[in-house]
Amino acid sequence: MAVQSSARRVLPWAWNGQALARVSGGALGTVRVRARFAWLRKLFFVCHFPMSNMLCLPASMRMGMISIGAHSMRLLDMQGRSGGGSLLQSRWQSSLPQLGRVDRSDEENTGGDIDWDNLGFGLTPTDYMYVMRCPQASGVFARGELSRYGNVELSPSSGVLNYGQGLFEGLKAYRRADGAGYMLFRPEENARRMQAGAERMCMPAPSVEQFVHAVKQTVLANTRWVPPQGKGALYIRPLLIGSGAILGLAPAPEYTFVIYASPVGTYFKEGIMSAIHLLVEEEFHRAMPGGTGGVKTITNYAPVLKAQMDAKSKGFADVLYLDSVHKRYVEEASSCNLFVLKGGTLATPATAGTILPGITRRSIIELARDRGYRVEERLVSIDDLVGADEVFCTGTAVGVTPVSTVTYKGTRYEFRTGEDTLSRKLYDTLTSIQMGLAEDKKGWTVAID
Repeated sequence: MAVQSSARRVLPWAWNGQALARVSGGALGTVRVRARFAWLRKLFFVCHFPMSNMLCLPASMRMGMISIGAHSMRLLDMQGRSGGGSLLQSRWQSSLPQLGRVDRSDEENTGGDIDWDNLGFGLTPTDYMYVMRCPQASGVFARGELSRYGNVELSPSSGVLNYGQGLFEGLKAYRRADGAGYMLFRPEENARRMQAGAERMCMPAPSVEQFVHAVKQTVLANTRWVPPQGKGALYIRPLLIGSGAILGLAPAPEYTFVIYASPVGTYFKEGIMSAIHLLVEEEFHRAMPGGTGGVKTITNYAPVLKAQMDAKSKGFADVLYLDSVHKRYVEEASSCNLFVLKGGTLATPATAGTILPGITRRSIIELARDRGYRVEERLVSIDDLVGADEVFCTGTAVGVTPVSTVTYKGTRYEFRTGEDTLSRKLYDTLTSIQMGLAEDKKGWTVAID
C-alpha cells in the first residue's frame, strides 16, 4: 500500500489486510507502508519517509501480535519517539477482527436449532457484531466494521471497568409480514438518547447517521436470526464504553462503540400480554435528583439487582421504585416505565432527571392521545397507583405489559386486565406498526431491505 501525502490532508484509518495505519500529511514527503502476512504468522511493517516537519508515522515502532483468532490479528503498539509526538497515541486494545467484506458462505439460512415457539429473553449468540472506535482527542468515530461475534479485550485499567464509563441502548428488528425485509422502530431516537447520555458521562457519541447505519448493518449480517413474524424479534444492543486505559479519575482516552444482537421472545416469563405482579420497594431507590437516572448508563442497573432478586424470590415479576426524597411518588420499574389509568385519564411519571425517557413510553403517549385519552406526565403518588383502574408497563424489552397486582406495605391491590383494556388496544396498535401490519402514519419505522 502506498499513500501519497499532501498539504492539509488527513487520511482515515485504513486496512491493508489486517494492517492498520493512519497518516497525516504535511507539505512535503511521501510515506510508503507495506504490509505482508501469512495467516497465523507474524505481521510486518516496512516504513520509509524523508526527514521533514510533517507529522507521519512514528520513527520507531514496536510491533507484535496480541491476539490471533479465527479472523483476528492486530498490532500491539505503535508509539513515536520524535519530539512532535505520535498520531497513534492510543493502543487499539481489542482482539475484534475487522472485516471489510462479510463472508457468509458457511452459514445456513435459518437460526440454528432455535425453538421459535418457546423463545424467551435470553442471550443467543449470533454471527456478527459491529465495531467502531474513537480517540478522545478527535471526538469523532471512524468508519466501523462488522466482525465475528466474540469476546472484547479490554485493558484492566479501562475507563468502563474502573469507573463505569459506559452506556447502552436497546431496540428491536422485526421480520416483515410479506417477507420482503425487516423493520426497525424509531432507531434515531435511540441514537439521540445515547448522545444525551454520552454528554452526561463525558463521552463522544456516534452521529445519528452512524448509529442507524451500524444498526442496519448488524441486522443485515444476522438476518437468519430474526424470528419469524409473531414469534419474537431480533434484539439489538448498542454499547458505548470507555475502552481506553486510565488510572486517575478522568474520561477515558479512547472509546469503543459495539452492537451485538440476539433473537428474543417475551421479557417476562408470564408471556405476551400476560399480567404480572409487582412489589413496591420501600428501602432501595433506583435514582436520586442530580444523578444519572435519566440516562441509560450501565451504572444504573446493577444496583437494582438486590431488590429485584428479593422480589422475584417472593413470586413477583419486578419491583416498582419510589422517589428518594419524599418516598411517596412512583418512578419506574427496574427496566420499564409505568402508566396508570383512572377513568379517561392516563398518567405516567414525568421524566425529570430520575426516570429514563423511554421511546416506547413516548410512543404510547401519542397513541393514547390519538384514542382520545387525556395523558398527563406528572408526579404519580402511591395513592394514584393503588386507586387506578388499570396499570401497565412499557419498554423496548417488555413491550406493553399489563399489571395484575401491586403489593405495597403488605397489601395487594388488583387492577383490570384482559382483552377489553387500554393496554391491550395500545399493544395491538403498537406491534402492528412495528411489524408492518398497519400503515405507519407517523413515520416511526425504518425499513431494511
